Amino acid sequence: MLVSMKDMLQKAKQGGYAVGQYNINGLEFAQAFLQAAEEERAPIILASSDRLVDYLGGFTTIAAMVKALMEELNITVPVALHLDHGMSVERCKKAIDAGYTSVMIDGSHSPIDENIAMTKEVVAYAKEKGVTVEAEVGTVGGQEDGMVGGIQYADLDECIRIVEEADIDALAAALGSVHGPYQGEPQLGFDEMKEISEKTDVPLVLHGGSGIPLHQLQRAIELGHAKINVNTESIQAWTASVRETLNQNPDVYEPRLILLPAIEAVKDAVKGKMREFNTSGKA
Repeated sequence: MLVSMKDMLQKAKQGGYAVGQYNINGLEFAQAFLQAAEEERAPIILASSDRLVDYLGGFTTIAAMVKALMEELNITVPVALHLDHGMSVERCKKAIDAGYTSVMIDGSHSPIDENIAMTKEVVAYAKEKGVTVEAEVGTVGGQEDGMVGGIQYADLDECIRIVEEADIDALAAALGSVHGPYQGEPQLGFDEMKEISEKTDVPLVLHGGSGIPLHQLQRAIELGHAKINVNTESIQAWTASVRETLNQNPDVYEPRLILLPAIEAVKDAVKGKMREFNTSGKA
């Protein structure tokens, strides 16, 4: 059964670890994530980025696929299904109606008053159905599903306002991380992070969690990050595997023979992240 992120993130924040969010890019990804979570005995957040929802067949298809896979694979660890970067209030409501247990409303590109107003509307709808809500302040840089943007640090006062006024469950405060591969070593704003964590006292979310060195991840977790989003590392593992299979076996054309090693590669990548985030054994 799917659960919301609320208990998951509260436990992680208190326990000094982080739950990974892993983005679905197709059926085999969902399968790999769920198997990795079960084998590691780790709670997990499966997500679909709003920009990919239609490509993946729509909200209802994604929710039905995840629920059916959980049943078929006998998954016993806590699993949340999350909408990543929900583009509008309407899209968030659609996800909730389809059976998602958590949504992110991304009003970070709007002025803070608009961001809060949108977020409040989503929270009001979500709370009735026991669904958790994540919001974002500032902008995470880099490339996300083909969109490229610059980093804009989260403002402390805006973070406090959105947490208090909108009553959100998790806050993505942009503090130097980027979507996609990093150019050089990432520079996260730990002083700002500490202050935001202490003043808001809500679980923080780190977007762009792929490629951040372990010591920086551990520091981010110490400073209140209970959720870390990973996509680039799992799709890179998938692509490298597919490329290798095709290069080594030019006559192969059956999808199953190409995709089975890719599923294993994604599973291994995700297990590695679970150990880094200290989620293993926490189910």
